[in-house]
Amino acid sequence: MPNVHLTEPMRDYVEGQIRSGAYANLSEVVRAGIRLLMEKDGARQFYALKAELEEAAAAAEAGGFAEFDARAFEPDAFRG
Repeated sequence: MPNVHLTEPMRDYVEGQIRSGAYANLSEVVRAGIRLLMEKDGARQFYALKAELEEAAAAAEAGGFAEFDARAFEPDAFRG
């Protein structure tokens, strides 16, 4: 695994977190930071999807859509 190079303020912060007992070592601090980044990325994806859905809903409300005919799209699904 790669080495982690930290600035002095980051090292001081990490050492303080370890001294306080919040984390046992540098690896725990790094994992916690990566988890936060992963959560943030998930939130970013969520908000991007939400914006796309809002845009699509606005287009639909403004009449920018076509009727969907499920029977024409998948006629075999409606054969009994």
